[in-house]
Amino acid sequence: MVDAAPLLSIRNLDVRFKLRTGVAAALSSGPKVLKAVDDVSFDVRKGEVLGLVGESGSGKTTIGKALLRLYEPHAGTILVNGVDITHMGAGRLKPYRRNLQMVFQDPLSSLNPRHTVRTALATPLLLHRICANDEVDARIDEALSKAGLPTSFKDRYPHEMSGGQLQRVAIARALTMSPGLVVADEPVSKLDVSVRAQILNLLKDLQQKFGISIIFITHDLRVARYLCHRVAVMYFGKMVEIGPTEELFASPKHPYTRALLGTLDESAESLDGGAQIAGEAFNPTTDSVGCRYLSRCPKKVARCATAHPEFEDVAANHSVACYEWRGG
Repeated sequence: MVDAAPLLSIRNLDVRFKLRTGVAAALSSGPKVLKAVDDVSFDVRKGEVLGLVGESGSGKTTIGKALLRLYEPHAGTILVNGVDITHMGAGRLKPYRRNLQMVFQDPLSSLNPRHTVRTALATPLLLHRICANDEVDARIDEALSKAGLPTSFKDRYPHEMSGGQLQRVAIARALTMSPGLVVADEPVSKLDVSVRAQILNLLKDLQQKFGISIIFITHDLRVARYLCHRVAVMYFGKMVEIGPTEELFASPKHPYTRALLGTLDESAESLDGGAQIAGEAFNPTTDSVGCRYLSRCPKKVARCATAHPEFEDVAANHSVACYEWRGG
């Protein structure tokens, strides 16, 4: 059940990175920063799964890490249950970190190879003083059980587990915090197809049972369709369309969304494996004021070069950033 009240509200988020010295010198006549996320706004309601889809470099992971404050936003606001955490210091931010957890693409790299599963799961419990020392093992056992692992796994080391088991451990670690929101960054992209289905079903079951909100970052449009209530489409730092999943798949409005869905043939499981979209991709180091999709768009008109379009509502909860979306 999705609650109407937003757990997370992102407004006009802007995340920038300084270019390395060599790159900046090569671009002496242009900007010295890369706008990884540019003026992005959206809400995530309680109990909702929002998918962020787009090609590599579209800003999906940057958004996830920025809202968890792993990256410092250049501008905009991040509200969690109405509280602005955008520039909170570490001390004030600590209580909110409990409520915001991340599951990374590569669970092996996010686990210390010298630590057992018990240590990996106990550390955040003790750091945030969630329970007494004598209650830690019980909380770990509960989290492992929720993630579909036997409690005996708490004595294992990362190298003793398969990719699917490692991802379950990573999910269990997030669950120890009883979070309201989990950012899942390509959590099944490195797994075999059969294991991928198991992890997706686990996430779906956990979301439905415990009402956890999830931001699901993926290249795989089929996965987004299976798991997500709504899907937001990113293109080089800009969000170009957002809407209910089935409506967006059945009636995409933005030319880029249509192009992405057009890559879903029998041979393409994801954007990385799909057909290439014609035209030159946007250069995020430029100061271009026009639409990000201008160079690739078959529907472009003169004003597309003068300003990136604002979001326009096309239906209930369905918005698109395009001047010519009515053109079909």
